Amino acid sequence: MDDKELLTQCYHTMYRGMIEKDMELLGESLDESFVLVHMTGMRQTKSQYMDYIADGTLNYYSEKTEHMEIAVGGEQAKLVGQSKVNAAVFGGGKHVWNLQLSMKAVKRNGKWYMTEAVASTYSRRS
Repeated sequence: MDDKELLTQCYHTMYRGMIEKDMELLGESLDESFVLVHMTGMRQTKSQYMDYIADGTLNYYSEKTEHMEIAVGGEQAKLVGQSKVNAAVFGGGKHVWNLQLSMKAVKRNGKWYMTEAVASTYSRRS
């Protein structure tokens, strides 16, 4: 697999871990330095984010990737994934979001890890 395929796989593994609440699987995709910036501007470390998923503060039910852009430069990469995500977060009801994650990744020992994700929404694609 080339780097773009490996990064795409990392993205999907991350979502699978989120949906299945599989912290081991999710942890395989996130670097120890990982930071998530929510749409509200709230920042969470890897452990804080995983705790929120594990305790049900963040609940993910499904994800369907609509578009992905990946740029690789050596051992660094940028990825923008646009997915329809069915989720219930922070006590709100279940809702399908057009969720865009602008992500940074690093390659260590031949494996890609997400180091940052900035969440936003995107307009529906035609």
